[in-house]
Amino acid sequence: MSQKERWYKRFWNFLKGARAELKKVTWPSRQEVTSTTIVVIASIIFFGFFLFFCDVAFGWGLAKIKALLG
Repeated sequence: MSQKERWYKRFWNFLKGARAELKKVTWPSRQEVTSTTIVVIASIIFFGFFLFFCDVAFGWGLAKIKALLG
C-alpha cells in the first residue's frame, strides 16, 4: 500500500468518525439560541460601555496627577 492510499484511507476514516460524532450531538433549540444570543449581545454592550468609562476615568485621573506633578 502506498503512502497516498494510506493517507486517503486515514482521512476517510476521520470523516466517518466525525460524522458519527455529529449524530450524537444534542443541538440547541431556536429559542435557546435566540436567548443566549441576546445575553451575549447585552453583555458585550454592557462591558463595552463599562470599559469605555473606566478608560475615560483613568485617563482623567492620570491627567490630574500629571498636572499636579508638573
